[in-house]
Amino acid sequence: MVVVGAGAAGLYTALRAARAGGRVTLVSASPLAGSSSYWAQGGLAAAVADDDSSERHLEDTLRAGRGLVRASAARVLCAEAPAAVEDLTALGVRFDADRHGNLALGLEGGHSARRVVHAGGAATGRRLIRELSALVAEERRIDVLEDRRVVGLLAPGGRCQGVVLDAGGEAIAAGATVLATGGAAALWARTTNPPGAVGGGLLLAFAAGAALADLEFAQFHPTAVAVLTPGAPARNGEPGAPAGGPQAADGFLVTEAVRGEGATLLDAAGERFVDELAPRDEVARAIQQRMRATGQAAVHLDMRAVDPALFPNVVAALRRSGIDPERELVPVAPAAHYVMGGIATDLSARSTLPGLYAVGECSNTGLHGANRLASNSLTECFVFGARAAAAALEEPPPDVAAVREAAAGPASAPPRPAPESRRALWELAGIERSGAGLERLAGDPHPLVRLIARCALARQESRGAHQRSDFPELDPGLDERHFTVVKGGEPRLEHWA
Repeated sequence: MVVVGAGAAGLYTALRAARAGGRVTLVSASPLAGSSSYWAQGGLAAAVADDDSSERHLEDTLRAGRGLVRASAARVLCAEAPAAVEDLTALGVRFDADRHGNLALGLEGGHSARRVVHAGGAATGRRLIRELSALVAEERRIDVLEDRRVVGLLAPGGRCQGVVLDAGGEAIAAGATVLATGGAAALWARTTNPPGAVGGGLLLAFAAGAALADLEFAQFHPTAVAVLTPGAPARNGEPGAPAGGPQAADGFLVTEAVRGEGATLLDAAGERFVDELAPRDEVARAIQQRMRATGQAAVHLDMRAVDPALFPNVVAALRRSGIDPERELVPVAPAAHYVMGGIATDLSARSTLPGLYAVGECSNTGLHGANRLASNSLTECFVFGARAAAAALEEPPPDVAAVREAAAGPASAPPRPAPESRRALWELAGIERSGAGLERLAGDPHPLVRLIARCALARQESRGAHQRSDFPELDPGLDERHFTVVKGGEPRLEHWA
């Protein structure tokens, strides 16, 4: 099998397949330990506390998803999350513990209990990727191709049977191909994501014939550092350790766990105006409304009462950019953070194209509904990565001759978005949209921007992370209904069991 992408989902899927006896080729566009997951500050949501339960986790997930969560996917995640934490621990990942040796659990927005497991505090992604990358590098059943890109999927006979690489059109035949290519939130001009997160895997799958779903739902993280002057175009926020002054920190994500430990949001008058631990769509809209009402370019996050030892990398990064969160308020504003939509899959990560799987942020099982519950996404990488590995190993071997023939055709990598497309997406499909703006966006040069606009036009309601000024109310008739789109077709409404 081929796994494309070396973030948390790709690494874990490859490891699970190899441990089950499979041969894996892992293709990574960057060196190992250089993926977007490295920068993840959130943890894994899992009901591991004595006073918690998977049923309670499920209730929180359904509530956050605003009537659009695929309940079967949520049940799988909530039931299997504790086992994922146990397996990662067995692999050598050291999760944070209290002085008694019990897991130290964080509280984040939308959760009714402390259930977020971290490794190294807000450096969870860094620790996970470091450990998993080392295991992959040592695993004899995994061949790693670093600094290589997949530019096309090969699907002779209507079944995905391999990939084409960038240099010289080299083809790799495989019985199963697993895309773990990350998300698309860097398509928006103001973002918490690294520059590569522009949905390339979604376009690869779409071009090969797989369905995409729920593209209209993009989550905006409430607390990304905001240091730009009003009206200035935001740069693509690199969520690493900012350097070079405050300007370099713009878009740096301050993890929601900070608010779980007592940080508050204040307006220009120094007043609290929102429940800081409400679901992200509510907090992001409240911040935008307060900014609009006051004419300010940001609100302020007050971290002064939070123990800096709990978030050393966040505090250090802010200080390097000239902001001392122990003494100063941190200017923050929403930024595009996570696209709930992606490659439509079943509960074993199978896409609608036979032989093609998708895991992690590029996938869409329906788990997140209209508004992702904090830290469910990292858990999703491991729960559904394990399921993808098991199912993919059952696929029949590829038809090597057919793959070679298919590889002889032209292939080109998915296009990069122009700055104008990113600005247009931020302006016309941001926290609030309108039909007129989306109609304009539907003519954008970038194919994924156009698809987002078409799906957002089709959903004529406001729900969770999709808010339309011309359709401000939720439509109960669209509960549990998902818009899917395939190559050559228009968005189609489906009900997912």
